Amino acid sequence: MEREDPQNDSFDFLFKIILIGDSNVGKTCLVQSFKSGLFSETQQNTIGVDFTVRTLTIDGRRVKVWDTAGQERFRTITQSYYRSAHGAMIAYDITRRDTFDSVLRWLHELQRFGAANVLTALIGNKRDLEAERQVQFADACKLAEEQGMLAALETSAREKQSVEEAFVMMARQLLQQNGLCVTPDTDTHVLLRTNSRAIVSGPSLAEHQKQQPCQC
Repeated sequence: MEREDPQNDSFDFLFKIILIGDSNVGKTCLVQSFKSGLFSETQQNTIGVDFTVRTLTIDGRRVKVWDTAGQERFRTITQSYYRSAHGAMIAYDITRRDTFDSVLRWLHELQRFGAANVLTALIGNKRDLEAERQVQFADACKLAEEQGMLAALETSAREKQSVEEAFVMMARQLLQQNGLCVTPDTDTHVLLRTNSRAIVSGPSLAEHQKQQPCQC
C-alpha cells in the first residue's frame, strides 16, 4: 500500500466509509489522523458531518476513500450519509463503558438506514489511555464476532496506533467484495498490532473467490 500523489485526483474505485458512535469518542480525530497524521488536543463537536478524502494505492489500484464523521445530534443530516456508505466504523471510547454499550444502537441505526451489505468494523479509540480502560478488548472481539463485523480494533488517534491500518484493511476488503484479487499485505506499516487483531467472521478470501469470479 502506497500513499497517494496529491497532484493526481484519478482513481479506480471510490469507497465511502462512515464513522459513527457517541459524542467525544474521537471520530473526528480518527478522520484527521488518517488524512494528515495530525492530532489536536482541542476538538469541537462536529456540526453536521465532517468529511475528508484520501486516495490509496493498493495492488496498483487507486482507491479513493471518502471518510465522514457525524455528530449524532444532527440525525437528519447523518441519516442521508448512511444510504450510500460502503463501509462503517462504529467507534467507542475504551475509557467510557457507556459508549461501548451504545454500539448496538448505532449498528441497528446503520441497518435501518444503510444498504444491506455495508461492511462494518468495531473501533475502540483512545488506546493510549490504558490506565483508564473500562472496556476490555475481549468484550469488543466477542461483540464484533456476534454481529458479523469484519474486525474489532483498538486505535489511538493521538499516537497514530492502527488508524491507517484500519482504513487500509477496510479498503482491501471492499476491493475483495467487488470480486478483485488482493494479495496478502506483508508491509510492516499496515500489519495490525497483536493487541488490535482483526476478527474476520465472513467468508475467507478463498471462499469468496469460489463464489465470485476474480477480476484480476
